[in-house]
Amino acid sequence: MSRRTFVVAIALVLTASVAYLAGSAASSGAAGGARTLPGVSKVVFLSHVNDPKVVPGFPGDPAFTLTTAFTVPADGYYLQYVKEGEHTGTHYSAPCHFHVGARCAEDLAAGNYVLPAVVVDVRSQVEADVDYHVTVADLKAWETAHGVFPSNAAVLLWTGCDKWWGPRTGRTVPTYYNCGSAAGNFRQPGFSKAAVRWLIRQGVLGTRGALGTDTFGPDPGDDPNYVETFLTLRHHRFTLENLTNLGAMPTRGGWIVIGGPRNRHGSGAPSTIFGLVP
Repeated sequence: MSRRTFVVAIALVLTASVAYLAGSAASSGAAGGARTLPGVSKVVFLSHVNDPKVVPGFPGDPAFTLTTAFTVPADGYYLQYVKEGEHTGTHYSAPCHFHVGARCAEDLAAGNYVLPAVVVDVRSQVEADVDYHVTVADLKAWETAHGVFPSNAAVLLWTGCDKWWGPRTGRTVPTYYNCGSAAGNFRQPGFSKAAVRWLIRQGVLGTRGALGTDTFGPDPGDDPNYVETFLTLRHHRFTLENLTNLGAMPTRGGWIVIGGPRNRHGSGAPSTIFGLVP
């Protein structure tokens, strides 16, 4: 089989798969409708588009570049060369990101990448304090309002910081790096250590599960040791970073699917993360 024939065959398979999963935009009311998935009313993206022009790189991470390697007019097919670190843009982190000998991407079961999801909305607290630490009391108040957290779940923190998404930097200007506060180079809300330990003790973060957030990570910006990430990545849990569109998810009852490469010895990978809305 020639390379061009192979490319055409793959394109046909992908087209058929998308048609099966999504249905037509006209019949579902929106592109990406999920009428063929029982119990799912729609599928939403929870990840930013991976574009080096707009992705804010975490300080010290490898530079992200995206260049055209082949074009249809010149080569018969279109292909880009992607050069980036495993923790670029929206991404997941596997346990070995912080723990020697822990499981990496290829060591995890498929079920680890599909999780029940809850959304904890702390936007009002973050408006008052950009360094806000989510407390055990916050999580217990969530349970009082919405019921007990599911076990082995993805707990997604909705801070509202994603509205500042972009590469702009500056101590005194509103950026993603300071969650729009214009008050320092790196400021963000996150989970407290006590909150993470409570989620682990309760089995919400069991041998499976994830902490997700629409910031650079689950750690508050004033924790230079990333203790919350360290605690979460023990055993088989994930962190999900630089999420977006969390307002499209239900507070509880949704699911997430973590897509992306499973690199050999991968500490994580840039991801397309899907939210399944009942």
